[in-house]
Amino acid sequence: MVLKRRVVVTGLGTVTPLGIGVEPTWKALCDGISGVGRITRFDLADMPVQIAAEVKGFDPANYIDKKEIKKMDTFIHYAIAASQMAMDDSGLKVTTENAERIGVYVGSGIGGLHAIEEWHNVLIEKGPKRITPFFIPMTIINLASGQIGIRYGLQGPNSCAVTACATGNNCIGDAFRIIQRGEADAMIAGGAEAAITPLAVAGFAASRALSTRNNDPIHASRPFDRERDGFVVGEGAGLLLLEELESA
Repeated sequence: MVLKRRVVVTGLGTVTPLGIGVEPTWKALCDGISGVGRITRFDLADMPVQIAAEVKGFDPANYIDKKEIKKMDTFIHYAIAASQMAMDDSGLKVTTENAERIGVYVGSGIGGLHAIEEWHNVLIEKGPKRITPFFIPMTIINLASGQIGIRYGLQGPNSCAVTACATGNNCIGDAFRIIQRGEADAMIAGGAEAAITPLAVAGFAASRALSTRNNDPIHASRPFDRERDGFVVGEGAGLLLLEELESA
């Protein structure tokens, strides 16, 4: 077993509430801009928590063929967009010779909750015959990795970790070890989330996990402050392209 292979980061891709792409996200961070604001996705009547960090200005058609968009949940849209950025950033070319040595390890804490809520409403209002055959692939978490693998023809290890808020870091760590022990030469790794939905916000609020600073969203996320009152739910994707040093 190879234990000392060195691993480097050769590509980055992000879709965040601060911007679409690494450069606008980094600039906003350096400028001290907050991505938290009032929720715009759904009716906030009776919602005790009315703030979140929403991704703004994202168009999946910039990254995914239009006929494929409706087959995927939003968290998969974000993951695919971030994977394209990471691949472009790295310059890695997939060939028949290296496809089996490149894999994907992208997870999500909760998966396709938006699709679950949407299609449950369809089931209740219109019946089971109106459910799309793509419902299950929309929702299960490993389909972020699966869709990325399909997109680039990657035939290496393809899986994901699901460890709540640690998911992205967990996936990066697992992908690193896959390369380190010689099972792949490159891995797309990270996390994606799109859980700003009525059920998710209501559920987190019911457990008293979220900040209720509805009138001060910019200062609501303050995890190390004495007056912290909960976290702020957010969404987006952050992926790395990891490569074994000698083959990078």
